[in-house]
Amino acid sequence: MRERHASQVGRRAREFEAFVAGAAGRLLHAATLLTAEAPADNPRARRLLTLALAQTYASWDRLRGEDPYARARQHLAARFAHGAWHRYGLLGRHHPDSGSVLARLSPQERLILVLRLYEGVAEEQTAALLGLPSERVQGIYARAMATLLHPPRSAAPAVPGARTVPS
Repeated sequence: MRERHASQVGRRAREFEAFVAGAAGRLLHAATLLTAEAPADNPRARRLLTLALAQTYASWDRLRGEDPYARARQHLAARFAHGAWHRYGLLGRHHPDSGSVLARLSPQERLILVLRLYEGVAEEQTAALLGLPSERVQGIYARAMATLLHPPRSAAPAVPGARTVPS
């Protein structure tokens, strides 16, 4: 009986290790996009990934044919949304100081953009994952894309010695 249990535990560990070997790089990249950290300096993304993989491992035996990558991505998105909620309130407008173009987006906009654009998750699935109506996800996604494609212009530099016109 113990040998059988040890064999099952070993098999489970090997399966999970193989999954991590194949999926961890892509999941880390998604987490780095979510946190808008620099790829070389991404402690929040690494923590998100670690927690998501731990949750996936804890439910490994209950997957029963379900895609483990989809489950890990779901845990990653939920952890990110939960952390943003508690840190900034209702996925507010926090802009990390990373220099990333994604830093211009709110955490919610980043989450939807990464799920839809980078991960290729359908609009309906994204809506279900986040508990939002599909139309809301569509609107947030469109706003995020517009922000990235048409960034606000910065003020023109001041010209030394130029006169200002009184208004």
